[in-house]
Amino acid sequence: MQLNKNRKYNKAKILKQLCVFAALHVTSLFITVSAVANTESNVALTTTQPIATALIEAPVIEAKAYILMDANNGQVLAQSNADERLAPASLTKIMTSYVIGQFLANNKIGQDDVVTISQNAWVRGNPALKGSSLMFLEPNQKVSVLDLNLGLVVQSGNDAAIALAEYISGTQEAFIDLMNQYAQQLKLQNTHFKTVHGLDMDGQYSTARDMALLSQALINHLPEEYALNKIKEFTYGGIRQENRNRLLWSKTLNVDGLKTGHTSGAGYNLVSSAYNETGMRLIAVVFGTESDKKRFDESEKLLSWGFRTFESLPVLKANQPLLTQKVWFGDVSEVQLGLVEDAVVTFPRGQANQLKATQTLDYPNLEAPLAQNQVVGKVTIRLGEQIVSEQPLVVLTPVEPGGFFSRLWDFIVLKVSSWF
Repeated sequence: MQLNKNRKYNKAKILKQLCVFAALHVTSLFITVSAVANTESNVALTTTQPIATALIEAPVIEAKAYILMDANNGQVLAQSNADERLAPASLTKIMTSYVIGQFLANNKIGQDDVVTISQNAWVRGNPALKGSSLMFLEPNQKVSVLDLNLGLVVQSGNDAAIALAEYISGTQEAFIDLMNQYAQQLKLQNTHFKTVHGLDMDGQYSTARDMALLSQALINHLPEEYALNKIKEFTYGGIRQENRNRLLWSKTLNVDGLKTGHTSGAGYNLVSSAYNETGMRLIAVVFGTESDKKRFDESEKLLSWGFRTFESLPVLKANQPLLTQKVWFGDVSEVQLGLVEDAVVTFPRGQANQLKATQTLDYPNLEAPLAQNQVVGKVTIRLGEQIVSEQPLVVLTPVEPGGFFSRLWDFIVLKVSSWF
């Protein structure tokens, strides 16, 4: 009898000590967490770049380097030498256009702004421009930003690129610094610009992958600037010039961009983009083809193969619960987790039934407070065994800290469960 009484006394003593310790611990934790809840903003969301895939053998493409990318999700469908540094030629103007588009979108300049043309943007005052693509500007002319932008994008005018660069930054050198800053922001790891127009210069280079990523950013971030690329002709100063991207006249593809490039050092380059009736958009980049005709033929071959071979679907919807997870120390016991953006996946036609999604949490236990859109794990989408996309798994609704006694109880439960 005495033994049983001692055991009961010891159990009660242990439980009492545990409760006192838990109360002290949770009181301290509650104060700390409350302070965090009042000061911490939502965790910044960083979307994992969809992993490059080569699921089906691509057609033979006659170019030094090429890539085919889905513009909506960044999936790479075909590539060869995509990270080889090569001379971009006038593909450089995609970045020039991107910077201009940023300034327009942020109202730092206006379409109706008037630019005075300098000697640097005049072919007779700048011998480097002789024989290159021009808008045919004259010194001291007054030209609107809109006309210069059309001359840049539609006519590939090197003089227009210089005029806009000087208007925005004062000098070409300062504008080139901006171009390289944006290249870093966009994580173009193998790109460096030395000119605003792309004429050959030592130390200026880019890659098929980087040009695809830059074009994706232009399409998705600056749709008004990108829309200029589908204009087939532009007349300025009585001189009518057609867009050099002949795929705009394709009868089999819905091409609405993007840019040609050619110098003696670069060969013939082309970035093109097209879409189909389902909303799927592809970007094709070819570097260093042997002729003007070849860059269009090879790009058309890539785009046609891509649309014929692949389809794109939103496999998982944004803001829809994917799983419900236990929350400790919160004002609710469970939280729903999902995606901030639709998970759009590109895959070979007819293989949708092979797509599988799995969720992985970054923490063994979720503890309050939790902010809306806070990243707590990832969603991995596989086609068979091949990873085709990874997306951040986030908290769909915020969770505030619970009351003192509910937090005390959670602490005791966690402590006891750790003993077993």
